[in-house]
Amino acid sequence: MDPNSTDIVREFPRLFRLYKDGRVERFLGTETTPSGTDELTAVQSKDITINTDTGIGARLYLPPNATPSQKLPLLIYIHGGAFCICTPFNPGYHHHLNNVAAQANVVVFSVHYRLAPEHPVPICYDDTWEAIQWVSQSSEPWLKDHADLNIVFLAGDSAGANIAHNMAMRGSNEGFRGLKLRGMVLVHPYFGNDEKDELIEFLYPSYGGFDDPIIHATKDPKLSSLGCGKLLVLVAEKDFLIERGRSYSEAVKKSGWSGTVEMVETEGEGHVFHLFDPRKEKSLALVKQVASFMTQVEKDVRSSSLL
Repeated sequence: MDPNSTDIVREFPRLFRLYKDGRVERFLGTETTPSGTDELTAVQSKDITINTDTGIGARLYLPPNATPSQKLPLLIYIHGGAFCICTPFNPGYHHHLNNVAAQANVVVFSVHYRLAPEHPVPICYDDTWEAIQWVSQSSEPWLKDHADLNIVFLAGDSAGANIAHNMAMRGSNEGFRGLKLRGMVLVHPYFGNDEKDELIEFLYPSYGGFDDPIIHATKDPKLSSLGCGKLLVLVAEKDFLIERGRSYSEAVKKSGWSGTVEMVETEGEGHVFHLFDPRKEKSLALVKQVASFMTQVEKDVRSSSLL
Protein backbone atom coordinates (compact mmCIF):
# COMPACT_ATOMS: atom_id res chain seq x y z
CA MET A 1 0.00 0.00 0.00
CA ASP A 2 1.16 3.51 -0.79
CA PRO A 3 2.33 5.03 2.51
CA ASN A 4 0.71 8.32 1.48
CA SER A 5 -2.72 6.70 1.38
CA THR A 6 -3.15 7.04 5.13
CA ASP A 7 -1.72 10.56 5.46
CA ILE A 8 -4.51 13.01 6.29
CA VAL A 9 -4.41 16.40 4.59
CA ARG A 10 -7.50 17.87 6.23
CA GLU A 11 -10.44 16.70 8.31
CA PHE A 12 -13.73 18.35 9.14
CA PRO A 13 -15.46 16.40 11.94
CA ARG A 14 -18.81 14.85 11.00
CA LEU A 15 -18.25 15.75 7.34
CA PHE A 16 -15.19 14.27 5.67
CA ARG A 17 -11.51 13.39 5.82
CA LEU A 18 -9.18 14.13 2.89
CA TYR A 19 -6.10 11.93 2.43
CA LYS A 20 -2.85 12.86 0.74
CA ASP A 21 -3.52 10.52 -2.17
CA GLY A 22 -6.73 12.44 -2.95
CA ARG A 23 -9.12 9.94 -1.42
CA VAL A 24 -12.08 11.40 0.49
CA GLU A 25 -13.73 9.55 3.35
CA ARG A 26 -17.19 10.92 4.09
CA PHE A 27 -18.76 10.47 7.50
CA LEU A 28 -22.36 11.39 6.62
CA GLY A 29 -24.67 11.15 3.64
CA THR A 30 -23.25 7.94 2.22
CA GLU A 31 -26.40 5.83 2.61
CA THR A 32 -28.58 5.32 -0.45
CA THR A 33 -32.05 4.01 -1.11
CA PRO A 34 -33.27 2.71 -4.47
CA SER A 35 -35.83 4.42 -6.65
CA GLY A 36 -39.17 2.78 -7.36
CA THR A 37 -42.73 3.07 -6.11
CA ASP A 38 -43.12 4.35 -2.56
CA GLU A 39 -45.42 2.13 -0.48
CA LEU A 40 -46.81 4.98 1.63
CA THR A 41 -47.49 7.60 -1.04
CA ALA A 42 -47.56 5.57 -4.29
CA VAL A 43 -45.17 8.15 -5.75
CA GLN A 44 -42.94 6.69 -8.45
CA SER A 45 -39.27 7.60 -8.78
CA LYS A 46 -36.46 6.87 -11.18
CA ASP A 47 -32.87 8.00 -11.74
CA ILE A 48 -31.54 9.64 -14.88
CA THR A 49 -28.11 10.68 -16.12
CA ILE A 50 -27.71 14.13 -17.64
CA ASN A 51 -23.98 14.18 -18.39
CA THR A 52 -22.19 10.85 -18.73
CA ASP A 53 -18.77 12.52 -18.54
CA THR A 54 -19.35 14.23 -15.19
CA GLY A 55 -22.04 12.04 -13.68
CA ILE A 56 -24.52 14.90 -13.27
CA GLY A 57 -28.00 13.45 -12.98
CA ALA A 58 -31.26 13.56 -11.07
CA ARG A 59 -33.87 11.51 -9.29
CA LEU A 60 -37.35 12.14 -10.72
CA TYR A 61 -40.59 11.78 -8.75
CA LEU A 62 -44.06 11.36 -10.23
CA PRO A 63 -47.19 11.57 -8.05
CA PRO A 64 -49.73 8.75 -8.38
CA ASN A 65 -52.50 10.72 -10.10
CA ALA A 66 -50.29 12.17 -12.85
CA THR A 67 -51.85 12.00 -16.31
CA PRO A 68 -50.66 13.48 -19.62
CA SER A 69 -53.99 15.31 -19.95
CA GLN A 70 -53.23 17.54 -16.94
CA LYS A 71 -49.64 18.65 -16.55
CA LEU A 72 -48.35 19.34 -13.06
CA PRO A 73 -46.00 21.99 -11.66
CA LEU A 74 -42.32 21.10 -11.64
CA LEU A 75 -40.19 21.36 -8.50
CA ILE A 76 -36.43 21.45 -9.06
CA TYR A 77 -34.91 20.41 -5.73
CA ILE A 78 -31.28 20.85 -4.65
CA HIS A 79 -30.04 18.82 -1.71
CA GLY A 80 -27.88 20.19 1.08
CA GLY A 81 -24.83 18.79 2.82
CA ALA A 82 -22.33 21.67 3.18
CA PHE A 83 -21.39 21.32 -0.51
CA CYS A 84 -19.42 18.19 0.37
CA ILE A 85 -21.74 15.38 1.53
CA CYS A 86 -25.11 13.79 0.65
CA THR A 87 -26.86 12.95 -2.61
CA PRO A 88 -30.47 12.88 -3.84
CA PHE A 89 -30.37 9.14 -3.19
CA ASN A 90 -30.04 9.39 0.60
CA PRO A 91 -33.01 7.91 2.51
CA GLY A 92 -33.91 11.23 4.17
CA TYR A 93 -34.15 13.11 0.89
CA HIS A 94 -35.93 10.26 -0.84
CA HIS A 95 -38.64 9.99 1.82
CA HIS A 96 -39.00 13.77 2.08
CA LEU A 97 -39.46 14.25 -1.66
CA ASN A 98 -41.90 11.35 -1.92
CA ASN A 99 -43.98 13.23 0.66
CA VAL A 100 -43.61 16.58 -1.14
CA ALA A 101 -44.55 15.11 -4.52
CA ALA A 102 -47.65 13.49 -3.04
CA GLN A 103 -48.77 16.43 -0.89
CA ALA A 104 -48.17 19.17 -3.46
CA ASN A 105 -49.07 17.04 -6.50
CA VAL A 106 -45.94 18.12 -8.36
CA VAL A 107 -43.28 16.46 -10.47
CA VAL A 108 -39.95 16.63 -8.62
CA PHE A 109 -36.52 16.83 -10.24
CA SER A 110 -33.88 16.28 -7.52
CA VAL A 111 -30.46 17.35 -8.82
CA HIS A 112 -27.35 15.19 -8.43
CA TYR A 113 -24.35 17.55 -8.58
CA ARG A 114 -20.67 16.88 -7.92
CA LEU A 115 -19.30 17.37 -4.41
CA ALA A 116 -16.33 19.23 -3.00
CA PRO A 117 -13.49 18.87 -2.15
CA GLU A 118 -12.84 16.64 -5.19
CA HIS A 119 -14.86 19.11 -7.25
CA PRO A 120 -14.36 22.48 -5.57
CA VAL A 121 -17.05 25.11 -5.25
CA PRO A 122 -18.35 26.65 -7.52
CA ILE A 123 -18.60 23.43 -9.60
CA CYS A 124 -21.81 22.49 -7.76
CA TYR A 125 -23.44 25.69 -9.05
CA ASP A 126 -22.38 25.03 -12.64
CA ASP A 127 -23.57 21.42 -12.43
CA THR A 128 -26.97 22.50 -11.12
CA TRP A 129 -27.29 25.16 -13.80
CA GLU A 130 -26.47 22.56 -16.44
CA ALA A 131 -29.20 20.32 -15.02
CA ILE A 132 -31.73 23.17 -15.11
CA GLN A 133 -30.83 23.98 -18.71
CA TRP A 134 -31.21 20.30 -19.57
CA VAL A 135 -34.72 20.26 -18.12
CA SER A 136 -35.73 23.15 -20.35
CA GLN A 137 -34.89 21.12 -23.48
CA SER A 138 -35.51 17.59 -22.27
CA SER A 139 -37.53 14.93 -24.05
CA GLU A 140 -37.48 12.71 -20.94
CA PRO A 141 -40.99 11.16 -20.89
CA TRP A 142 -41.91 12.04 -17.30
CA LEU A 143 -40.95 15.66 -17.88
CA LYS A 144 -42.37 15.91 -21.40
CA ASP A 145 -45.68 14.23 -20.57
CA HIS A 146 -46.32 15.43 -17.03
CA ALA A 147 -44.35 18.60 -16.15
CA ASP A 148 -45.79 22.06 -16.76
CA LEU A 149 -42.72 24.15 -17.53
CA ASN A 150 -44.82 27.30 -17.14
CA ILE A 151 -45.09 26.64 -13.40
CA VAL A 152 -41.63 25.83 -12.01
CA PHE A 153 -40.36 26.03 -8.45
CA LEU A 154 -36.84 25.94 -7.04
CA ALA A 155 -36.20 24.56 -3.57
CA GLY A 156 -33.31 23.36 -1.45
CA ASP A 157 -32.12 22.95 2.09
CA SER A 158 -29.00 24.27 3.80
CA ALA A 159 -26.22 24.53 1.16
CA GLY A 160 -28.80 23.41 -1.40
CA ALA A 161 -30.91 26.44 -0.49
CA ASN A 162 -27.86 28.59 -1.18
CA ILE A 163 -27.49 26.93 -4.59
CA ALA A 164 -31.20 27.41 -5.30
CA HIS A 165 -30.90 31.12 -4.53
CA ASN A 166 -27.93 31.41 -6.87
CA MET A 167 -29.85 29.61 -9.63
CA ALA A 168 -32.68 32.13 -9.27
CA MET A 169 -30.14 34.96 -9.50
CA ARG A 170 -28.42 33.42 -12.51
CA GLY A 171 -31.73 32.80 -14.24
CA SER A 172 -32.73 36.42 -13.82
CA ASN A 173 -29.55 37.38 -15.67
CA GLU A 174 -29.24 34.63 -18.28
CA GLY A 175 -32.84 33.48 -18.60
CA PHE A 176 -34.38 30.07 -17.91
CA ARG A 177 -35.09 29.32 -21.57
CA GLY A 178 -38.43 27.49 -21.60
CA LEU A 179 -38.88 27.43 -17.83
CA LYS A 180 -40.96 29.98 -15.93
CA LEU A 181 -39.82 30.18 -12.32
CA ARG A 182 -42.79 31.13 -10.18
CA GLY A 183 -41.56 30.56 -6.65
CA MET A 184 -38.73 29.37 -4.45
CA VAL A 185 -38.57 27.55 -1.11
CA LEU A 186 -35.42 27.79 1.00
CA VAL A 187 -35.30 25.40 3.96
CA HIS A 188 -32.85 26.27 6.75
CA PRO A 189 -30.66 28.10 4.22
CA TYR A 190 -26.92 28.42 4.52
CA PHE A 191 -25.47 31.84 3.75
CA GLY A 192 -22.27 33.35 5.03
CA ASN A 193 -22.13 35.88 7.86
CA ASP A 194 -19.33 38.06 9.18
CA GLU A 195 -17.46 35.17 10.81
CA LYS A 196 -14.55 33.26 9.31
CA ASP A 197 -15.68 29.98 7.74
CA GLU A 198 -12.81 27.53 7.41
CA LEU A 199 -14.92 24.97 5.58
CA ILE A 200 -15.93 27.43 2.85
CA GLU A 201 -12.36 28.68 2.51
CA PHE A 202 -11.19 25.09 2.01
CA LEU A 203 -13.96 23.96 -0.36
CA TYR A 204 -14.04 27.18 -2.38
CA PRO A 205 -10.45 28.10 -3.38
CA SER A 206 -11.54 31.22 -5.29
CA TYR A 207 -13.73 32.48 -2.44
CA GLY A 208 -13.93 36.25 -2.55
CA GLY A 209 -14.37 36.89 1.15
CA PHE A 210 -17.26 38.53 2.95
CA ASP A 211 -18.42 40.37 -0.16
CA ASP A 212 -18.60 37.24 -2.32
CA PRO A 213 -22.28 37.24 -3.43
CA ILE A 214 -22.37 33.48 -4.00
CA ILE A 215 -21.93 32.86 -0.28
CA HIS A 216 -22.97 36.23 1.16
CA ALA A 217 -26.27 36.85 -0.62
CA THR A 218 -27.18 39.77 1.63
CA LYS A 219 -24.19 41.68 0.24
CA ASP A 220 -25.20 41.18 -3.39
CA PRO A 221 -25.97 44.58 -4.99
CA LYS A 222 -28.14 42.77 -7.54
CA LEU A 223 -30.33 41.00 -4.96
CA SER A 224 -33.42 42.91 -6.12
CA SER A 225 -33.26 41.01 -9.43
CA LEU A 226 -34.04 37.65 -7.80
CA GLY A 227 -35.70 35.69 -10.58
CA CYS A 228 -39.03 34.65 -9.05
CA GLY A 229 -42.13 36.32 -7.66
CA LYS A 230 -42.76 34.36 -4.47
CA LEU A 231 -40.31 33.25 -1.77
CA LEU A 232 -40.83 31.01 1.25
CA VAL A 233 -38.01 30.79 3.80
CA LEU A 234 -38.27 28.12 6.50
CA VAL A 235 -36.15 28.39 9.65
CA ALA A 236 -35.96 26.34 12.86
CA GLU A 237 -35.66 27.66 16.40
CA LYS A 238 -32.66 25.55 17.39
CA ASP A 239 -30.88 25.71 14.05
CA PHE A 240 -27.42 27.29 14.20
CA LEU A 241 -28.26 28.97 10.87
CA ILE A 242 -31.51 30.59 11.96
CA GLU A 243 -30.19 34.14 12.07
CA ARG A 244 -28.76 33.76 8.57
CA GLY A 245 -32.17 32.74 7.26
CA ARG A 246 -33.76 35.71 8.99
CA SER A 247 -31.10 38.11 7.69
CA TYR A 248 -31.54 36.81 4.15
CA SER A 249 -35.31 37.27 4.31
CA GLU A 250 -34.95 40.83 5.55
CA ALA A 251 -32.30 41.66 2.95
CA VAL A 252 -34.54 40.45 0.13
CA LYS A 253 -37.46 42.50 1.47
CA LYS A 254 -35.32 45.64 1.68
CA SER A 255 -33.56 45.16 -1.65
CA GLY A 256 -36.32 46.59 -3.78
CA TRP A 257 -37.31 43.16 -5.11
CA SER A 258 -40.89 43.26 -6.37
CA GLY A 259 -41.94 39.83 -5.06
CA THR A 260 -43.32 38.66 -1.72
CA VAL A 261 -41.40 36.94 1.07
CA GLU A 262 -42.84 34.70 3.77
CA MET A 263 -40.77 33.26 6.62
CA VAL A 264 -42.00 30.44 8.85
CA GLU A 265 -40.22 29.23 12.00
CA THR A 266 -40.52 25.74 13.47
CA GLU A 267 -40.27 25.79 17.26
CA GLY A 268 -38.07 23.38 19.17
CA GLU A 269 -36.29 21.85 16.18
CA GLY A 270 -32.76 21.94 14.78
CA HIS A 271 -31.12 22.02 11.38
CA VAL A 272 -32.89 19.93 8.68
CA PHE A 273 -34.76 17.97 11.37
CA HIS A 274 -37.27 16.77 8.76
CA LEU A 275 -34.62 14.74 6.94
CA PHE A 276 -33.68 12.74 10.03
CA ASP A 277 -37.27 11.74 10.77
CA PRO A 278 -39.53 12.52 7.79
CA ARG A 279 -42.58 10.92 9.39
CA LYS A 280 -42.80 12.83 12.67
CA GLU A 281 -45.46 15.47 13.19
CA LYS A 282 -43.33 18.58 12.67
CA SER A 283 -41.68 17.09 9.57
CA LEU A 284 -45.09 16.45 8.06
CA ALA A 285 -46.11 19.99 9.01
CA LEU A 286 -43.08 21.33 7.15
CA VAL A 287 -44.06 19.34 4.06
CA LYS A 288 -47.57 20.74 4.35
CA GLN A 289 -46.19 24.29 4.49
CA VAL A 290 -44.13 23.69 1.35
CA ALA A 291 -47.05 22.05 -0.44
CA SER A 292 -49.47 24.83 0.55
CA PHE A 293 -47.07 27.46 -0.76
CA MET A 294 -46.70 25.77 -4.14
CA THR A 295 -50.41 24.99 -4.42
CA GLN A 296 -51.33 28.62 -3.77
CA VAL A 297 -48.80 29.91 -6.28
CA GLU A 298 -50.07 27.43 -8.86
CA LYS A 299 -53.65 28.53 -8.19
CA ASP A 300 -52.70 32.19 -8.58
CA VAL A 301 -50.89 31.54 -11.85
CA ARG A 302 -53.64 29.44 -13.37
CA SER A 303 -56.34 31.96 -12.42
CA SER A 304 -54.43 34.85 -13.95
CA SER A 305 -53.21 35.72 -17.41
CA LEU A 306 -49.60 34.88 -16.57
CA LEU A 307 -49.53 31.60 -18.47
